[in-house]
Amino acid sequence: MKDSNFLKENNGRLMWHPMTSPQDSIDSPPKIITGSSGVSITDIDGHTVVDGVGGLWNVNLGYSCQPVKDAITDQLARLPYYSTFRGASNDAAIELSYELSAFFAPDGLSRAFFTSGGSDSVETALRLARQYHKLRGEPGRVKFLSLKKGYHGTHMGGASVNGNANFRTAYEPLLPGCYHIPAPYTYRNPFNETDPERLAQLCAAALEDEIAFQGPSTIAAMIMEPILGAGGVIPPHKSFAPMVRDICERNGILLITDEVITAYGRTGAWSGARLWGIQPDMMATAKAITNGYFPFGAVMLGDKMIEAFEDNPAARIGHGYTYSGHPVGAAAALACLAETKRLNVIENAAARGDQLYAGCKALMEKYDIIGDVRGGHGLMTAIEMVSDRATKKPIDADTAAKVQEVAYQSGAMIRVSGPNLILSPALILSEQDAATILAAIDAGFAAV
Repeated sequence: MKDSNFLKENNGRLMWHPMTSPQDSIDSPPKIITGSSGVSITDIDGHTVVDGVGGLWNVNLGYSCQPVKDAITDQLARLPYYSTFRGASNDAAIELSYELSAFFAPDGLSRAFFTSGGSDSVETALRLARQYHKLRGEPGRVKFLSLKKGYHGTHMGGASVNGNANFRTAYEPLLPGCYHIPAPYTYRNPFNETDPERLAQLCAAALEDEIAFQGPSTIAAMIMEPILGAGGVIPPHKSFAPMVRDICERNGILLITDEVITAYGRTGAWSGARLWGIQPDMMATAKAITNGYFPFGAVMLGDKMIEAFEDNPAARIGHGYTYSGHPVGAAAALACLAETKRLNVIENAAARGDQLYAGCKALMEKYDIIGDVRGGHGLMTAIEMVSDRATKKPIDADTAAKVQEVAYQSGAMIRVSGPNLILSPALILSEQDAATILAAIDAGFAAV
């Protein structure tokens, strides 16, 4: 590794970073992370903090998960790569498809299409949705519905169904035929409705209205996160997802759950679909499937998709990635899935999630800068920061950045996205680790 002076000098200068401007990376150089252990990370200056972000929602088992590292090493020694395009396969990918079929059986999903990550998985689901309707003789079903504030990756299709202008405006015009309905976001919504159950009903009614306006026979799929993640951890009322499932079913529309974040235990359930008691037609997964140790993803497919594609000579899938079913990624996912189940991480995710949620609610009593706290479903928690509680005016960017920096210096890496302070730590987080995160946030707020 180059010396620290070289790395600091070139940090942000030669590499463009995601989700920021090149100039910002020069003016405010990113933290240079050089080491990790357990649920903690260490920067180039030797400063160690608890990682309250969990990498990027994906390091569910922490940074010292030896079984996954061993699986990667062993697979690299045996077969570092081979394609799964027509005419070839590999043993690791076959075994993984078997294990995932069993894992997602309660969600009604039993086939896997492998990808290189979350954006790939979303793109795959959107494409297969259109192909599904063509195979069934309804080629006019090409439109997509999604939620405002929803996040679905950065590919052209995913950006088109994204419900946040920050990920859309610079790249428009995007895919035509994508329409958004209000999210069940109790703190801010166009109905000025503060009752979560009533808001869920209003959003479901808006979905039905949009379907009627567009014409059911023109819509391919509805895609949504079971809990909106990057949009600020927005959990709907428990009635919302079942209502959406019913509306889609009645109108012949496929339901895709984007579980790039919520699958594999993050919500305190094994999937977001299971949390709300629904079965989607497709599920996009990635991130925690390999604990972040290898770029990998999977789209899980249900009975409708299986019936339309299997034993149909016209159902040639003209889609795939060079790294679909990568043997090293598949080996990592197999080990990760086994360890995830062995540790039964959903129990700790629920307990530590309750601790963080309660701790953030307590901070709300202490600091007027906190306008809203959202969570209560596993290790997904957000604090929405405001400059004025009465008007809900969002906090300015400089103040939010100072909260983040002081929290980092006080012992925790947190993520600030717009006015939202988002927590998504590893699912193996200890009670003391959670307390450290809360203390660091407390220090951040005290400083401003």
